[in-house]
Amino acid sequence: MDSMAQAFVSERVVTPDGVIPAAVLEDGGKIRGLCRRDEIPPDYAVHDFGNLAILPGLVDSHVHINEPGRTEWEGFRTATRAAAAGGYTTLVDMPLNCLPETTTVAALEAKRETARGKCFVDWAAWGGVAGDNAEHIGPLAQAGAKGFKCFLIYPGCEGFEMVTREQLERALPHVVSTGLPLLVHAELSGPIEQAATGLNGADWRQYQTYLRSRPDEAEWAAIRLLLDLCRHYRFRLHIVHLATALALRDLRAARREGLPVTVETCPHYLHFAAEEIADGNTLLKCAPPIRTRDNRERLWSAIWYKDIDLVATDHSPCPPEMKREETGRFDEAWGGIASLSVALPVVWTGMPARDLPLSDLARLMAAQPAVLAGLGGRKGKIAAGYDADLVVFDPEAEIEVTPDRLHTRHRISPYLGERLLGDVVATYVRGREVFREGEFAPEPSGMEV
Repeated sequence: MDSMAQAFVSERVVTPDGVIPAAVLEDGGKIRGLCRRDEIPPDYAVHDFGNLAILPGLVDSHVHINEPGRTEWEGFRTATRAAAAGGYTTLVDMPLNCLPETTTVAALEAKRETARGKCFVDWAAWGGVAGDNAEHIGPLAQAGAKGFKCFLIYPGCEGFEMVTREQLERALPHVVSTGLPLLVHAELSGPIEQAATGLNGADWRQYQTYLRSRPDEAEWAAIRLLLDLCRHYRFRLHIVHLATALALRDLRAARREGLPVTVETCPHYLHFAAEEIADGNTLLKCAPPIRTRDNRERLWSAIWYKDIDLVATDHSPCPPEMKREETGRFDEAWGGIASLSVALPVVWTGMPARDLPLSDLARLMAAQPAVLAGLGGRKGKIAAGYDADLVVFDPEAEIEVTPDRLHTRHRISPYLGERLLGDVVATYVRGREVFREGEFAPEPSGMEV
């Protein structure tokens, strides 16, 4: 079947021009074009999915695979299986939480060696701007890194250094010379340290204590700083995991000014709200934190008006004991949420009620992340010349998240028990079926892109 040309047929094919009845023609792993059902060439194998939607394969531009070095946290095999089950066909791996961190070419090569033969979907890597590693930025770009990630605050684990403003300014000319984006965890320590002065004796089992410990101002001030630097250096700035809606006005103004800035948010910021998080539920700890219900609705409004460019998971798993569920203390728990297998239905669950269609889902979770990672023209759209990465999706199905749906190394998730809208039926990477109705391809066939 791998060598045979194929036609994927549906009444709802989600293309850049809208949702249409069509057959997607695949040959040699590429989309050769679209046609009507009655125009399928006779030598094509036909897969008819009726009224199920066919989406472009999702691209997740914010994933912590944690390998090499912390395979007990996740790893390429389990992360890419979970991705395939969730409709993702390409992951872009963050440069931290692995050992060594991807801040040198040697570390990137170590990651490639580790990934070989383990991946069920395609992948790529971000490099890191950390501490004083500016001299490594150009070589990392030449070696294939898709861009660079940095932190303006302690990143939560040793080994990947945050950058001060002075270090960042030394690095930025090197970043500019590559033409690649700089992805920034936008929080500053000053507002967080100030908030800490009012938390002496606070109960760290209460979610409100954690929320107060990382105020909106920490994000907002960082974003204002970054926009000033972007104005001066004109680098491609990407704000990862935007949690506060307070920064949206500044981001809109920056776009009107013509600054090259893009923004992402995450499924958990669109699904959960601080008022609904029970005390001790450390599975929902992440940084920046999940904020209020009103803030959540303002993020959804920003998606409607295209002030937020894309949705990425920030899939950040850890061993269960690191979530400190036995004590429920938010100050001691690892900050990260794993969601690769369920992010698509999580996001889709919130869209129909807000009149956001399947075409916006494809833009937010496939096309725009692909462009950010320099994969536009190859990934993220159902169009001639693109890789035949496809997701068969039932947008009307109702599912309950159970451990057997997670497929990650550790089957823990704040989404367990949630009832969601939409179900991934099958996933194809370059025309090859990698997941269908709970079953995976017998061997991994993903590659670095």
